[in-house]
Amino acid sequence: MARINIQFTRFSAFYTPLIATAAGGFLVDEGLEPELSFAPPGVSAIDALLDGTAHVVQSAPSQGLGSLEKGEESAAVHFAQINEKDGFFLTARQPDPDFSWAKLAGSRVLVDHGGQPMAMFRYACLKQGIEPGAIGIEDAGNGGEMDAAFRAGRGDYIHQQGPAPQQLEHDGVGHVVAALGEAIGPCAFSSLATTRDWLGSDMAAAFMRAYRKARKWINTVPAAEIARVEKSHFPDIDEAVLTRTIKAYQKLGCWSEHVEITREAFQVTLDVFANAGRRVEGDAYAKIVAAPPG
Repeated sequence: MARINIQFTRFSAFYTPLIATAAGGFLVDEGLEPELSFAPPGVSAIDALLDGTAHVVQSAPSQGLGSLEKGEESAAVHFAQINEKDGFFLTARQPDPDFSWAKLAGSRVLVDHGGQPMAMFRYACLKQGIEPGAIGIEDAGNGGEMDAAFRAGRGDYIHQQGPAPQQLEHDGVGHVVAALGEAIGPCAFSSLATTRDWLGSDMAAAFMRAYRKARKWINTVPAAEIARVEKSHFPDIDEAVLTRTIKAYQKLGCWSEHVEITREAFQVTLDVFANAGRRVEGDAYAKIVAAPPG
């Protein structure tokens, strides 16, 4: 059995399509033994592609924009979507069934300051008719530091990827009031990336068969079944919390069965980054996105 090395830049239940491909036995069925690894904090998994320690990585199509802005060819190609919507949530300290984005005005919000999360947050504000400058956007550090700060009483709202918000609810610390995926709609948010050479390999074709089967599975079985399969990858998260998180993403429609990164979804991502002051010339889609192998 051949070993396939898969690396994550971020790791959360949001990336269930890729996690389930490995944890659910779909790769083994194709003769591939998965080895999962995680990029060090602040390092892109793209580096693992370039040094040959990973065959395929969890990334985002927006990763390629940096190369194009420098007039360079993207070092990697993005060949399939993982999530076709933003997977961050806004959590308040109190339940608010009548929440509207206008309520963020004058409040303190702990926002993930990663390049794409921040750009998406600002675009969501634009779509929802609120000026980001009216919000007290605070940088509380990385994901773990943000979570600790909110638990310690800092901020009125916090902007996080699941299952962190659902864990806050479980612990009685906060209440999810909004999903950025609903505020923005479909976009090319996260993806599978690799090198151009690997895309033509037999391993790539076998990986893609497994990935397509996993995507269909996560859209047809109950969230609790997926949580049971993935639980070993989330030792610090209660299984009920993981189930709730997966169910929320199923409902949000992040994991549509089609795997292709569409031009329409990619254009929304370009709009998101244009709103953040980043624009590229030419057909960025053709330079960054490739068709799935096989």
